[in-house]
Amino acid sequence: MASPCVSGRRWSRIVKRTLFLYFLIPMAAAGIGNTNTIVGQKQKLDIQWQLKHLNKLTLLNRSSPDGDIIDCVHIKNQPAFDYSFRWRLQKFCLGPSFHPKGLSFDDVSSKPESLITQLWHLNGRCPEGTIPIRRTKEEDLLRASSVASYGRKKHPQSDTTNKGGFHEHALIVVTGDKYYRTKATINSWKPQIQEQDELSLSKLLILGGVAPKDLNTIEAGWMVCFLKIVFYSCLQKDANQTMGCYNLLCSPGFVQINKEIALGGSLNPLSVYAATQYELNFLVWKQDIKGRGDWWMQVGNKYLMGYWPASLFVSLSESASQFQWGGKVINQQKNRQHTSTQMGSGHFPEEGFSRASYFKNLQIVDGSNILRFPKRSFIVAEKPNCYNVTNFVNYFYYGGPGRNQWRCHI
Repeated sequence: MASPCVSGRRWSRIVKRTLFLYFLIPMAAAGIGNTNTIVGQKQKLDIQWQLKHLNKLTLLNRSSPDGDIIDCVHIKNQPAFDYSFRWRLQKFCLGPSFHPKGLSFDDVSSKPESLITQLWHLNGRCPEGTIPIRRTKEEDLLRASSVASYGRKKHPQSDTTNKGGFHEHALIVVTGDKYYRTKATINSWKPQIQEQDELSLSKLLILGGVAPKDLNTIEAGWMVCFLKIVFYSCLQKDANQTMGCYNLLCSPGFVQINKEIALGGSLNPLSVYAATQYELNFLVWKQDIKGRGDWWMQVGNKYLMGYWPASLFVSLSESASQFQWGGKVINQQKNRQHTSTQMGSGHFPEEGFSRASYFKNLQIVDGSNILRFPKRSFIVAEKPNCYNVTNFVNYFYYGGPGRNQWRCHI
């Protein structure tokens, strides 16, 4: 999977700066910031329409201590509606018609350590009627393999080419039924990255269908992005990558309704080894379990983020066939050695609470339409000496240091 933080082959800086000047500078001067989605949909979007209308989108912006700029864009002018006239006229949802009972986070939301903010909040928030969008910067494009591939979700490469790196996981997987809702609590860390084109993330993933015909996935979690820990969401429409991207870089794609949280924005504070743990509480559910329905995402009890429209999908418009929770690392094997990029906290799961990364409060709704713990789950860990996972029904620890002198010295 390639992300805004991961590069394949490297363009020369001269070529990338030229592309930056040609595409981004004129738009930034018009005050449009990150609302240009041509970086992810260069061949699909009407660029002339973008250039004509995007100057109307940004109402104001907020700077972040980490160097990010967050643009406050009118909620109906977000990238999800830029794709076609049909999408620009589609009905806009300000909230779900159905909120699942019993899937709240009342047990953790009152704890101070469960309240995570973003750095840009130090300089204000976005006003009502807008959503925050992280502005695309020059260095974002310089780290991508091309302008068109920036922010795109790519299918893992085979081990014979290794163009996208080796994808290594430490996951809990549940499958074998139809699934409609899931929730999980993840503690957030800042794992160390060996190479800038490597990736470490912790996620929950919802999968429907079978590759390559009708595979759909959506996911959410946190990842290391430009050496910062950011909150992200991801969409993959099919295995052939006719559409798949991070955050708001797909058009059509995820529709955000929340004015507080910027996808791709830095998280703060983060968990501390053997000390305070900070958490993200995720709830994702299908609005209509008896027919085609949008998939909604909420973070904690406070932040209803938005939805993936059912019209984006083939299989996920009906139900999911698999849930995954856990960590992932892209290993570039520099000098033919396993990477020392960390997963989770960078410590093995047997170290336990406050030292290892964890998922807890795992619950799902399957074909029986009953909220329960995920049973009949199994572990996926390709390199357990590098990254491993333990399973305790409704919670688990996962992660590891990558290459190390004790176990993983490939």
